[in-house]
Amino acid sequence: MNAELKAQLAAIRHVALDMDGTIYLGNTVFPYTIPFLEGLVDMGISYSFLTNNPTRSIDDYIGKLHRLGIPCTREQMYSTTTATIDYIKTHFPDARRLFLLGTPSMISQFEEAGYVSCADDPEDVPDIVVAAFDMTLVYSRLCRCAWWVSKGLPYIATNPDWVCPTDQPTVLVDCGSICKCLEGATGRRPDIFIGKPNPDILFGVFGQVGVSPSEAAIVGDRIYTDVKTGLNAGAMGVLVLSGETTMDIVRTSDVRPSLICRDIEEFGELLKEARL
Repeated sequence: MNAELKAQLAAIRHVALDMDGTIYLGNTVFPYTIPFLEGLVDMGISYSFLTNNPTRSIDDYIGKLHRLGIPCTREQMYSTTTATIDYIKTHFPDARRLFLLGTPSMISQFEEAGYVSCADDPEDVPDIVVAAFDMTLVYSRLCRCAWWVSKGLPYIATNPDWVCPTDQPTVLVDCGSICKCLEGATGRRPDIFIGKPNPDILFGVFGQVGVSPSEAAIVGDRIYTDVKTGLNAGAMGVLVLSGETTMDIVRTSDVRPSLICRDIEEFGELLKEARL
């Protein structure tokens, strides 16, 4: 380890962790995840979980982590649903009616925040269109979403991911791919993608835990979201090869990770070595 990398790692006080492909894959927790988190605590490093997957509510995610044996509090959990709600509150304070292309769990979180979910009805006109990773996608709702997008309504996407990592023999088509479908039908891209690599979601984490970007690392398996978010925020962007990204992808990418590790176990070992 060179002196510059050692100094960067020694300064880390908080680690923001991607979830699927980083601490688990699908419904399978990696065997090194719990020891890694315990190691962070032993080193006095706080951690949070940051996901671009809006299909579940915060409570659902916490429940899943607990079932996998991973400790997590509400304060440690950040999702693109939360970030999207915060964005709408800030930039569209008068908006109340949303056409939500998303799962019932995601929709419930918006409703709990005070928003009305519009029906698949041309008379039920929304203030804003929100497209997300919708694992319950219904064709008629996709078409209705395209209709509202074509009418020029504010159009927000929760995340740009093309696919969602899985341990099953299938391809999980994610929000970025759904938005590409809508672009093909309407000629229009989302006005903004809220999730990673937009660094705003990470700035919210920094503010809550009280660290500067130079004292934080974001760790994930996607070079174009996780790593890019860290770099965009001025933090370390650490790539792990336990999920979507391969070294072949790294070699063709214009994003250069601060550090590439086999998995979070190796990253934990480097953090410890930097503190010796």
